[in-house]
Amino acid sequence: MFDILMYLFENYIHSESDIFVEQNELTDELLRAGFNQDEIYKALDWLEQLADLQHSDEIPYLNATADKAIRIYTEEECQLLDVESRGFLMFVEQVGVIDSTTREMVIDRLMALEKAEISLDDLKWVILMVLFNVPGKEQAYAQMEDLIFDEPTEYLH
Repeated sequence: MFDILMYLFENYIHSESDIFVEQNELTDELLRAGFNQDEIYKALDWLEQLADLQHSDEIPYLNATADKAIRIYTEEECQLLDVESRGFLMFVEQVGVIDSTTREMVIDRLMALEKAEISLDDLKWVILMVLFNVPGKEQAYAQMEDLIFDEPTEYLH
């Protein structure tokens, strides 16, 4: 399913193509690209649920005091996200790329991926997908793009 999400993100969203494609056309294109129909439906459902997360009155973890809260990860979340990934989430929150609400949206979407483990690169892409879908986060999206694409290949001393 994650491969389908990456395909959609790279071919429609990140490339700034026309993203208003009929679901049937999109499904047909993904089938022609070699993706499994069940996985296509899961990926489209994943994206639909991401869009639904923007309605804060429907999501119990979105509240005004969330910025002062400390995030404690569940055992299931710890199994999915290693220490490096949890540290990266904390880092992007501390530098203001995401806020606590967006962090929870990211965690929600990560848990819905049905993967046994999430790599740091996968996490970065999910953050980017979430930021793209949240109105008013254009600057944060640009910052996250910089974090993904402008990483130095060597350590600087």
